[in-house]
Amino acid sequence: MLPVLDGFEVLRQLRKRSAVPVIMLTARVGQPDRVAGLNSGADDYLPKPFGPEELLARIRAVLRRTGHTEATPSRMVEAGGLQLNPTTRQATYLQEPLEMTALEFDILEILVRAAGRTVTRDELTAALYQRPATPYERSLDVHISHLRKKLERDGSTPIRTIRGAGYQFAP
Repeated sequence: MLPVLDGFEVLRQLRKRSAVPVIMLTARVGQPDRVAGLNSGADDYLPKPFGPEELLARIRAVLRRTGHTEATPSRMVEAGGLQLNPTTRQATYLQEPLEMTALEFDILEILVRAAGRTVTRDELTAALYQRPATPYERSLDVHISHLRKKLERDGSTPIRTIRGAGYQFAP
């Protein structure tokens, strides 16, 4: 019951690209819907309403069945003299430790993982705030400005604004 595509189609498209575990949470409670969800590739199907304890138990069960019992450690991200450790959330630039907020770390990690590619404001806003960007919102610009100051060496910074498109980490 999602806009544009229904959840079954989203799941079919996801399954073409990924084997990530999926639990469908839905108001569609009929047996044909449950069968369709499981046949579309869902690992479990949980109709609403449900309790948080049941959801947590089902998540654990799906993770056990799919072999994702332990969190996979995030690998170091490196580009242009910048090193980010997503596990410890520590960063160094040109061998110097960087102090930054959690949101600044998240922005920098997204930009560095996409080094050389322009990341749109919409992509950043969706990843950081789980919503579309608004035209008058400036909080992202403020965080980018703070990051630029922290990364500035000899009058230059590896974060570039691509006018009308977004931002790019260019080591």
